[in-house]
Amino acid sequence: MDEPALRQLLDDVRSGAVSADGAVARLQRLPFADLGFARVDHHRALRQGHPEAVYGPGKTAQQCAAIVAELLSEPGAGPILLTRATPAQAEAALAANPDGQQTGHTVVWRPAAPRPGRVLVITAGTADLPVAEECVVTLTAQGFRPDLIADCGVAGVHRLLATIDELRGADAIVVVAGMEGALASVVGGITAAPVVAVPTSTGYGAAFEGITALLAMLSSCASGLTVVGIDNGFGAACAIHRMMP
Repeated sequence: MDEPALRQLLDDVRSGAVSADGAVARLQRLPFADLGFARVDHHRALRQGHPEAVYGPGKTAQQCAAIVAELLSEPGAGPILLTRATPAQAEAALAANPDGQQTGHTVVWRPAAPRPGRVLVITAGTADLPVAEECVVTLTAQGFRPDLIADCGVAGVHRLLATIDELRGADAIVVVAGMEGALASVVGGITAAPVVAVPTSTGYGAAFEGITALLAMLSSCASGLTVVGIDNGFGAACAIHRMMP
């Protein structure tokens, strides 16, 4: 339940469209519903502006399906996301809740209405695309219409500079990069827009599965970068959602 839904419920009680008992029944599901194996947080949208997401790893397919169903049981709740889903988890969740849309390893139900703001998602290399695509799917579910620009790494920085008009026209930018993670500093140095940097686990030995990129982004000389965890395209999208009005 988010703030508009709560206000609507109060208005419905005042007008008589919903009885006091009916309102109590809905509010009893706040702040969470206990499924035994999970406590589903129906209060998160009211606190944070967007509902709980379902992280697939570590859960059974049936648990994923049940948590998604519980989130969807709240009228008007959304968007609902199942992230990092295996084929079995996605299949079970969609079978139990058939209105979802799957893109890659992410399944979305009830995407948000379109909202203003131009967001760019830029990758250093093609190998970074799976993380970038998770970010794009999450942003789209939240109502943004992000543009994806791939393969602009610093080994051929002219590829990035060819998109300078797009960079300067963006309201927010997500940079997804592995190896040494330098692209985030370059982008952060040529735009005034908020930049969220996502280190990826792409790279050879000294990349240390994303640790080198993570530390480089945290040490960036381009002031004010926001840095999320390794391969966390979902978290980058949520950071943008918090930043944008």
